Amino acid sequence: MTMSASKMKILVTGANGQLGREITLLPEQPGIEIIGFGRDRLDITDMEQCRRVIGAHRPDAVIHCAAHTAVDLAESEPDAAYRVNAYGTRNVAVAAEEIGAKLVYISTDYVFDGRGSQPYREYDRTDPQSVYGKSKLAGELLAQTLCRRYFIVRTSWVYGKYGSNFVKTMLRLAGERDRLKVVHDQVGSPTYTLDLAEFLLELVQTDYYGIYHASNTGVCSWYEFAKAIFEERGLRVEVEPCTTADYPRPAPRPAYSVLDHGAIRIHGLKPLRPWRDALRHYLQNSE
Repeated sequence: MTMSASKMKILVTGANGQLGREITLLPEQPGIEIIGFGRDRLDITDMEQCRRVIGAHRPDAVIHCAAHTAVDLAESEPDAAYRVNAYGTRNVAVAAEEIGAKLVYISTDYVFDGRGSQPYREYDRTDPQSVYGKSKLAGELLAQTLCRRYFIVRTSWVYGKYGSNFVKTMLRLAGERDRLKVVHDQVGSPTYTLDLAEFLLELVQTDYYGIYHASNTGVCSWYEFAKAIFEERGLRVEVEPCTTADYPRPAPRPAYSVLDHGAIRIHGLKPLRPWRDALRHYLQNSE
């Protein structure tokens, strides 16, 4: 069931971030008005400001992209991660619920332990291993508890035109050296912000509430992803596989991050295209 013919107003938090910016800069769509707020205009950690801003604009839906995503830093500064990812989400959820708006909360593959061998389904048991993952799961629980009409959308390995990401890092390193080591024992699905943004707009116009997994289809390791980036760009860079143990980081990384798209299939929504096709589109449309 979709919304009536009147214009649907969508407010986006974290509008200066990688995904939020992609959503706010999508080509104008008939029947949809998108307004974006970065931290400079909407600090989600301020409950009163959330109520005031969201209450003043009275959107039909809030797509909540604002997040603390510094995975390693979160291990040494857990309060900062929880302040944004848990309590900031609570503030947005309370403000959205007060005006009867739908809430879309963007979550992550890090809510799982990453030890699986089958794609994670939407209602599989969560068991985050990092502070970042735990704080994002806390945000999920607060969104579910405080909103009657919510979508939780977990995604993985996000990259796109805006912000820093793996693809940009690989292209930069390719300009600096001709040999690289990239981990091959972490497996998942890259997600292109353009495809994710278009999916979120489709989803928010429905009443199919609940948890969703949304990533580009297909599976690769970071090593295979890096090789694909260089192949699509026609760059001659030697990529060597290495293990996670070779590059210790403060926060544990999930070894297996593949998400099953059951909710997308069941509701007849449009699946995100294969990851390699998405990567090709991104590279052809970026400088």
